Amino acid sequence: MCLLCNKVLSNDSMKPSKLEDHLKRCHTDKIGKDLKYFQTLKEKYEKRPTMHSMFASTSQSNDDGLRASYNISLLIAKSGKPHTIGEQLILPAVEEVLKTVLHKSPFDVLKRIPLSNNTVQRRIDEMSSDIESFLCNHLQKTHFSIQLDESTLPGNEALLLAYVRFIMEEEIHEELLFARTLETDTKGESIFNVLSNFFTEKSIPFTNIISVATDGAPAMVGRYRGFISHLKRIIPGLTAIHCVIHRQHLVAKHLSDRLNQSLHFVIKAVNKIRSNALNTRLFAQLCDENDEDFQRLLLHTEVRWLSKGACLTRFYSVFDSVLEFLESRDPDLKKT
Repeated sequence: MCLLCNKVLSNDSMKPSKLEDHLKRCHTDKIGKDLKYFQTLKEKYEKRPTMHSMFASTSQSNDDGLRASYNISLLIAKSGKPHTIGEQLILPAVEEVLKTVLHKSPFDVLKRIPLSNNTVQRRIDEMSSDIESFLCNHLQKTHFSIQLDESTLPGNEALLLAYVRFIMEEEIHEELLFARTLETDTKGESIFNVLSNFFTEKSIPFTNIISVATDGAPAMVGRYRGFISHLKRIIPGLTAIHCVIHRQHLVAKHLSDRLNQSLHFVIKAVNKIRSNALNTRLFAQLCDENDEDFQRLLLHTEVRWLSKGACLTRFYSVFDSVLEFLESRDPDLKKT
């Protein structure tokens, strides 16, 4: 092809004599140009944008934007924030950085990073599905321990949680296997059916289970109708253990009468203040006047027994304000 007129020449026209003839007939003004001039034309021709290069560049930019969308969605999932934070906070923050720090137009960058509410939810679902698939595929060919716990949600819904612990690449890993709702009752047979349906769906053999940990509830450890009794009919050599954390909780209940009595008084004082809206507001005002770091007390639950530590820590931090408040509200409780 001629670099001057972009005319495509035949193979026969590539002979030096015919090329020279083409130059004299079509480009008489370029006859006196030196070799460097034509080399410059060749370099410009090779660097010109082509359809392939333009589409390749666009495809690369789109791939980078898609990768950024997945990475940001993963960060949103880990932080536990609402999915709408992508459009409401992250994209405006990126736009501000591009305009203020880099002095670049943010339009081209932001349009390649989809972070709408539905998009973030879809990204998280895709990643979680991929992780679940990888986990189940690994459990199909390795032995593992399983732990189950049944809890009741505030809406009276029974939720069954299953965790697995296994060895992968010479390291111990612990992962959440599933969270399923118990539609009717919470008996051992119902719990076993939920687990059995999941294992059948994911093609995980029961024989890969080497031990099971529970909280010791009758529905779990019942001799005839408990979950473990149903499981041992399939795995006779199964090892059943009591959850370590629950055992510590049972020991802590009877560790010391003095400590239990002190905790009882603390809970009674917290309930005295938190159970009444007026008392809560007055106590917050008193803490503010006393320049306390906190203005309210924390409650604890028996289900999440570790919350007792947070409850006692907060109570101790505002102990003087609690005594001052109880002096006028409940003098007898203050003395204890």
